[in-house]
This record gives sequence, structure tokens and C-alpha cells, in this order.
Amino acid sequence: MSRTTDRLLLLDGRLVPGTGGSFETINPATEEVLGTAADATAADMDRAIGAARRAFDETGWAADHAFRARCLRQLRDGLRRRAEELREMTIREVGAPRFLTFGAQLDAPVGDLGWFADLVESYAWESDLGRAEPMGMPSHRRVRREAVGVVGAITPWNFPHQINLAKLGPALAAGNTVVLKPAPDTPWCAAVLGEVIAEETDIPAGVVNVVTSSDHGLGAQLTRDPRVDLVSFTGSTATGREVMASAAGTLKRVFLELGGKSAFIVLDDADLRAACSYAAFSGVAHAGQGCAITTRILVPRERYAEAAEITAGTLAKLGAGDPADDRTICGPVISARQRERVEGYLELAVKEGGSFACGGGRPADRDKGFWIEPTLITGLSNEARAAREEIFGPVLVLLPHDGDDDAVRIANDSPYGLSGAVHGGDVERARSVARRLRTGTVSVNGGVWYGADVPFGGYKQSGIGREMGVAGFEEYLETKAIAEGL
Repeated sequence: MSRTTDRLLLLDGRLVPGTGGSFETINPATEEVLGTAADATAADMDRAIGAARRAFDETGWAADHAFRARCLRQLRDGLRRRAEELREMTIREVGAPRFLTFGAQLDAPVGDLGWFADLVESYAWESDLGRAEPMGMPSHRRVRREAVGVVGAITPWNFPHQINLAKLGPALAAGNTVVLKPAPDTPWCAAVLGEVIAEETDIPAGVVNVVTSSDHGLGAQLTRDPRVDLVSFTGSTATGREVMASAAGTLKRVFLELGGKSAFIVLDDADLRAACSYAAFSGVAHAGQGCAITTRILVPRERYAEAAEITAGTLAKLGAGDPADDRTICGPVISARQRERVEGYLELAVKEGGSFACGGGRPADRDKGFWIEPTLITGLSNEARAAREEIFGPVLVLLPHDGDDDAVRIANDSPYGLSGAVHGGDVERARSVARRLRTGTVSVNGGVWYGADVPFGGYKQSGIGREMGVAGFEEYLETKAIAEGL
């Protein structure tokens, strides 16, 4: 099997081709064909679900905590041994800037597997509620936590290693079996997990199945199949609604990590230059392709023009560059389809009365690849669609506010509630504003909330449940109460 041109499915412990043949994966920076991945069909998905069901029902995987912890560490170590190969692959397949691969695009999520392995060993799987006499019947009560069963994991292309492992890590730690269906845009990042699991771990056959496919809709099979007990989905809010509706047919549990249009609030006592420069940097990292990225920048009205000049100046310096270059912050978007989506929003912003303080189109010096210039839109209100809808590109909207209460109002005036940021000179004041935001995560003065131990997820239409942390681990557990008569 070639490590550079072909990737296979992992089905029931074996690396196999897809019954649909293969499909190409593309470098978004150059449009170069990198190679092929196995193209799964509904029959392959059916086989994967069956394997996961048997592995859960017929093996001791769910009961052997020590074995699971060891397997998770084996997976971590196997991925680390191939870190440099994976780094170059991620830069080429995802278009991820190199600097991000030393964090959330690769190294951090691989290391996080060790945190989940440790949690398996330290978690209180059973708690004692002691003796009581309900209805006069002396009883000893215990509460036990057990695996849900078969997990269908449907993942996107923007941070594939982070999201794939944020689902695999806790799901396996909890004792579940998994069918992983990744996005067609980044099949290699998932398929390599199958290789490492099959070749470098003792994870039993069927416990993890990796099903790559050119068919975006194949994951829907996981939502309908009664053999699947839980669907863990990361993606758009629109698709999340479809997942939830489809899963209702079998009343399976769902975890949904969905869209965002997060606000970056600059208070009137903040260092405006530092805050706006930071907002520009964080807003277009990885071409703005992150659900928690703060894409609405809220600044004091009286300093709006100054903020626009600072932010636009920073964006112009950042530019859009080769993701293989250590200095690049903003690379390409993932595909021609995504570029067209972003361009549609740029056209809409102009129709809504906005203008571009920076960017607004494709870089003039790039005739290959899927590029959008880092862009700052000014002149819109928070009611504009470009200010309310998730664009998923390197596009920021600058909005004025009239003080703390108004900033909180604007930030919360959104169907989403995934993340946010507050910058201010008075830390306690900034904390007070942060506490009023209806979001799942908030950064204050540049604080970083990302970590294996931190629960991540959103309010409102940004999702249901939490990923990572103990809360994310417990998404994959059932609760059983046991009473013994005395």
C-alpha cells in the first residue's frame, strides 16, 4: 500500500478498498491532485455499522478500562511517530498554515489522547449513594456509568485531526465503538487514523471503522440506522438540523457542534491597536475556517474609523500566503465551492451597503488554488446578513457599539452562541462583560480556552452538548441506577 497516493477504509479491523472505487483529494493551495482515497458506498457503511455493533455486543472492550487506556496511548504514540509525515500531509490536504499544525491542527489533539487515557483510569465509574428505605424497603443504591454503544462520528474538513480525535478519544475512552465518516475534502486525515489503528495498536477489529467517501450524504446512514446509538456531528447548523431530525426516527442521542458568528468586543478602555490587531490575526487564521473564530469586531463608535484603519492595516500585512511557509497565517479556503460561497457573501455585503476597508476578492498574484484576500467589511449594521450568517472565510465585519450594554446586546443578537472575546483595560469589567455573553466559550484579553480538559460547545443554534473535558467524555456515557435489597 502506498503511503503517498492511496488510502483505504478501515472496516472490521482490515484496511480495504471501497466498493465505489476511489476519489481524488486536492491541494487547495495549488489545485494539485495529491492522490486518492477509498470511495465507500452504502454497502461499506452497512458493513462498518455491523462491525461496530458486533464489537460492542460481543467483546469485552466496554468493560476493560485498563485495556482501553493502553490502546489510546498506543494510538497517540503511533500518530506521534508519523508526526512529520502527517504535518506535511495536513498542510497539503487541508491548506492549514504550518504554524497551526504545532497546535490545534495536529500536535495538540494527538497529545490529548493521553488525557483521555488518564481519565479512563481516574474516572469514578460507579458511585455509592448509600442506604435508604424508599417506600419502607431497605435498599443500597449505586449509580454506574456505562458506554452508550455504537457511535456514528461525522466530521468536517476544517480541523480534521482535532475534530476526528475529539470524537474518537472520549468515545473510545468511555467504552464505545465508532464509525467515523469524515468530510470528502480531507479523507487522508481520517484514513491515516485507520492505518495507525490497524498497524500500531491493539484496538480490536470493529471497534473503530473509518469510512471515507466522495458522497457528502453517506453519513446520513448513521443517523437512520437503529444499530447506531449516538451520532456525534460537527458541521453547519443547517446540516445539524437534518441530523437531529433523522436521528429522531430511532430516538438516538445526538451531540451537535454547529456554526458560529462570534463577537470580539473591544471596550472603550482597551488598547485599541493591540485589540484590533489581535482580532485581525485570530479572525483570518486558517482563512477564517473555524466555527469559533470571532468574525464580528465590535468597537466603540467614536473610534470606529481608527479601528477600521488599524484592522485593515493588519490584514493587509498578513495577506494570503503559502500554507507551507512558516510565516503564513491565512492560507486558502478548502475548495472552489467554498470560495464561491465566500464570494457570494462579499457581493451580498456590497448590496447591503457595506464596503471593503481591505481585501474583497481574490489575490491578484495567484491564478491557482482557492484563495480569498483577508477582508474587512465596514458600514454594515448587525442586521445585515453578512454580519449575521456564518461565512467560513477570511472575512471580518466591523460594527460600532455605544458602551458595554450595547456591545453585549449586539453580541447576543445572533442565532448562534458558540464563542466570543472581550478586550479591556479593567480586567474585572471585561470579566463582567464576558459573563453576560450567551456563548459556550469566551476569551478575555487574549486568554486561550482550548484544551483537552475544557468543554467546548455552544448555546442556541450553535449546538447541543459539549466536546472535550469531562463533560465531553460524559456525552458518550449512559447512567444506570442499581438498588440492592437489604
